[in-house]
Amino acid sequence: MDLSTKYMGLPLKNPLVPSASPLSEEIHNIKAMEDAGAAAVVLHSLFEEQIAQEEWELYYHTTQGTESFAEALTYFPETDKYVLGPEEYLEYIRKVKETVGIPVIGSLNGVTTGGWIDYARKIEEAGADALELNIYYIPTDYKRSAADVERIYLEILKSIKSIATIPIAIKLSPFFSSMPMIARKLDEIGADALVLFNRFYQPDIDLEKLEVVPNILLSTPQDMRLPLRWIAILYGHVNANLAATGGIHNAESVLKMLMVGADVTMVCSTLLKNGIARISDILKDMQCWMEEHEYTSVSQLKGSMSQKSVANPDAFERACYIRNLQSYR
Repeated sequence: MDLSTKYMGLPLKNPLVPSASPLSEEIHNIKAMEDAGAAAVVLHSLFEEQIAQEEWELYYHTTQGTESFAEALTYFPETDKYVLGPEEYLEYIRKVKETVGIPVIGSLNGVTTGGWIDYARKIEEAGADALELNIYYIPTDYKRSAADVERIYLEILKSIKSIATIPIAIKLSPFFSSMPMIARKLDEIGADALVLFNRFYQPDIDLEKLEVVPNILLSTPQDMRLPLRWIAILYGHVNANLAATGGIHNAESVLKMLMVGADVTMVCSTLLKNGIARISDILKDMQCWMEEHEYTSVSQLKGSMSQKSVANPDAFERACYIRNLQSYR
């Protein structure tokens, strides 16, 4: 049975890819993922704020006291000539590449077009096979339009594509006014993959302390419905590969995502809940289902239940809204 697929030009032995999470902060975990059958891994993110903080600290320490003596004004070179930022992350990529044979995908998380973008090239030089852009942006400015928000994504991708040659995936929010339009625009700029969707963590209220507190909730299998719909709609209309993330907990969810057109399915919460060995369980269950239903390859599955392939394309749109409500008893 052929479980192989391709993602951003990278040949993968199967469609299971652990997404960015605390698990990938330890090399032994990544090795365990490979041993369990993971086809590739997305590393934990390097954040724009981390880079900005280290740049500030370097600037502070290299300029402190330089006004004391005239000759000190030119003693240090300009700070923008330094190699700045979290070198540990780049070194970590090198070590991971030395340890595992599966493709390693770096992750950058930011929201501006500032100097952090230069780290796309550094991540490439460190040996990453591809890069995932996680643009975690919550628009709160009442003067900023939907077009302005889209422009942030487009400009960041354009900037990174201009300096990096490795494949670039962009992880999208589900909250765009027109998902097909932003997907098409990113595709035209050259996104190699679209990852659907970023799960924004929502704050909570502590009723005893009367404070706003963070509250991280892991995904559930029901969360897969949103990416399933949009992958089904986008399949065949963009050149970029499509990655499903959010709610991928078992073989059923993987199979469904492949059928609507996903090239890979990304797992996280189920590994945090059930352990890394869950990867091999999902792969075994996939193979059993495919054998039982006489599928010999992932390519046979891919896109077979997308909007353009099913007998009733309305099922992914508003037309089935009333019918769904009426069906609930």
